[in-house]
Amino acid sequence: MSLGLAPRQADMLATTASFCDGRVDEDSIFGFLHRECHRLFPDEMFADLFCDGRGRRSVPPSIVAVVMVLQRIEGCSDREAVDRFTYDARWKYAAGGLAFDHPGFVHTVLVDLRARLAASERPDRIFEVVLETAKQAGMVGRRRVLDSTALYDAVATMDTVTLVRSGIRGVLRAADPELGAELRGLLARDDDYRQPGKPTCDYDDPDAREQLVDALAKDAHALLLGLDGREPGAAVIEAARVLAAVVGQDLDEGEDGVFRIARRVAKDRIISTVDPQARHGHKTSTRGFDGYKGHVSVDPDSELIVATAVTAGNVGDAAAAEALLAADLAAPEPEPDAAIEPERDATVAAEPAADRDAVAAAAREPEPADADAPIWFGITAEEHLAFAEEHWRVHGFGPWTAVLKETGEPVAAVDLHLAGPGITGVDEEEIEVGWVVAVDARGRGLATEAAAAVIAYAFDTVGVDEVVAYTAPGNAASLRVMDKLGMTRRGEGRSRDHKPAVIFVARRAPLPPPAC
Repeated sequence: MSLGLAPRQADMLATTASFCDGRVDEDSIFGFLHRECHRLFPDEMFADLFCDGRGRRSVPPSIVAVVMVLQRIEGCSDREAVDRFTYDARWKYAAGGLAFDHPGFVHTVLVDLRARLAASERPDRIFEVVLETAKQAGMVGRRRVLDSTALYDAVATMDTVTLVRSGIRGVLRAADPELGAELRGLLARDDDYRQPGKPTCDYDDPDAREQLVDALAKDAHALLLGLDGREPGAAVIEAARVLAAVVGQDLDEGEDGVFRIARRVAKDRIISTVDPQARHGHKTSTRGFDGYKGHVSVDPDSELIVATAVTAGNVGDAAAAEALLAADLAAPEPEPDAAIEPERDATVAAEPAADRDAVAAAAREPEPADADAPIWFGITAEEHLAFAEEHWRVHGFGPWTAVLKETGEPVAAVDLHLAGPGITGVDEEEIEVGWVVAVDARGRGLATEAAAAVIAYAFDTVGVDEVVAYTAPGNAASLRVMDKLGMTRRGEGRSRDHKPAVIFVARRAPLPPPAC
């Protein structure tokens, strides 16, 4: 099967785009995917999963990826998801504004793409794109909640006799005909090991059971000794490893040389040769299961899953924590070469506009040519300085300037003031913090350090319990700063210039309880 490509051009009068534009909220998941699906999930992103130009064309994987995302959001089964894609105009609109009569596909296409992804070098590529998009939109903060659940395995649990016999059959099946014939010549039991299942035995007779177990164990040892020193290939080596494990975990050799079932349970006991990684697990002390454990790391504010892991069923929940938090516990960034000197804009008497011009250069390009150029939500440098002076005079706090400690060069400005009117989602009496960094000083952690110092001042000196900040959903740099500051996402709103905004809040740490 070769890579199918989604249509990029269509008759505008016959597409879902002409129908849904104006009817579907542009901020909804359908509106967002309509605009961004070809950028987020280009067909070329899945080219490694298909043959190079040979065979029939696949359903375009960009379309299938969009269906998978909507399927997870709406909690659909595979059959329900493909039905919605076929009959719901919003789903075709989300897939790039396809035509109303764009053909649907069978639900097994979803199964096939998941299988291709699972076998690829990047099985999580759709999840990675969705997670990165959520981070850029400010939906992922710093807090995490970890949880685990049982994943039941459909394979039947095997007893010791079936395990050992199946292990022997696994080695014989994996061997090539020449090696297989040689290995069969080493077996002593009257059994060709070609048919699955338990061997015939009077299982009510203890002596008969003991003889069967001993004979199976000696056949297993004969196979393993016959492979010693050989290089039979990866499949045979893996089958021999499983056989050695099941014999070692379940059988003990007595002083009389007879192998018997061990009177113990091995710590990491294999329960099936069909799925050697499955294990016995426990949901509670009285309720068990066979299979695996699925572990997730969730952002508690947005309820988005940000990391996943799978372990054997007998692994403790805490064992997966390090892997789940690996991306959140990355090595800290190097210390920046700046210190925050809390200088009020109002006291920069020598060149009151110069500092604000530096901020103007950081805020937008090209740099304003004079002090009257609008630099801060439509006001001039002089107007901003007048606002800063008045805010400090009336309220006792206000905007700050960050300077390099070695040179005194202003590199950032951090505003701290009453939010006032005009921000949807923020109360007028809340304390707002904002920052802007000079262009040539970006990427050095200065905004984080400056904002952290001013937020600490707001808590310790001004005495407030929380401060708010907001930014555009696509402002990845500010979103990263808010994440590093430990701010949490509070919701969505509109900025003073009526554009979409994501609102964050930083809260004072609770005081410790008084000493008894």
